[in-house]
Amino acid sequence: MSIQIIDKSSGSYRVAKTIGSSCNPDEIECLLRKAHSFLHPAEEVQPPLFATILPDDAVVENFLDSIASTQIHTIGPELIFGALFDRMGFNTVKETLFRHLVVARLAYPTSKLKTVDYLRRYRGIVTHEDTIYRFLDTLNKEHKEKVERIAYEHTQKTLGTISVVFYDMTTLYFDAEDEDDLRKIGFSKDGKFQNPQIMVGLLVGAGGYPIGYDIFEGNTFEGKTLLPVLGKIEKRYGLGKPIVVADAAMLSHKNIAELTLHGYPFILGARIKNENESLQKQILEQRVGIKDGDTFVITKTDGARLIVSHSRQASAQRCAQSR
Repeated sequence: MSIQIIDKSSGSYRVAKTIGSSCNPDEIECLLRKAHSFLHPAEEVQPPLFATILPDDAVVENFLDSIASTQIHTIGPELIFGALFDRMGFNTVKETLFRHLVVARLAYPTSKLKTVDYLRRYRGIVTHEDTIYRFLDTLNKEHKEKVERIAYEHTQKTLGTISVVFYDMTTLYFDAEDEDDLRKIGFSKDGKFQNPQIMVGLLVGAGGYPIGYDIFEGNTFEGKTLLPVLGKIEKRYGLGKPIVVADAAMLSHKNIAELTLHGYPFILGARIKNENESLQKQILEQRVGIKDGDTFVITKTDGARLIVSHSRQASAQRCAQSR
């Protein structure tokens, strides 16, 4: 819709002023108010004869009435997250859209389509969903390694020495039917077993500070991802041999042998039911009289320690294997 002021003089019509055009209802309303202000400028600054508010307040109220929601920009996320973005060093990636997407993701984590709407509505930044997808390809091809290194160096600077790392896996599904070389149908932690997915292995330090990640085919068994991720991060950054903490899904004889062979101390979640009958019996005997939150240690024949804890809240015994 186009908003214009038409003048009829001497029996003919002419366009006196074009205010603007838009399809957005809020913007159309704003354009109409601008047209009204152009036709009646005195009304914008001159209060009524018997006004109940001060002239300055009347001007402010009139101004607020004349603006639409699309003209109001939210600056809080940029002031906070943008400052952190700069402090961590991500501003060395000279891509403006990268900054906008990171801040938007922190302030309003949602789909790409809704991110476009968020940027337009609250930041006044006009982009398109296809532009974001194309940029993500560029980010992966040209800036991925730099962004990962910035994150790692910030973690190292914050923690000082990285002596403990935590590893876990998650799945990311796609709203598609066809599989490809990476997106495969597998065990979905989101319950989307009919959708192709990828596996993401994430390594973090104390406090959840990121260290690195890797992506695997969607039908990969998660227990096979631990050593490749550790080896990749160690080779890239010289990580050393920190204590590796992971859940029971990583507890396989091969993983334990590989961790031991490569000199990694480790703490792995364990399942009592997976231990042999003799060890299960020993655990059940020692748990008699144990209080909520207490632990005891059993040394296995291979030298590994089994740390067993009891939790009334979980109504179960838990154990972890370490070396």
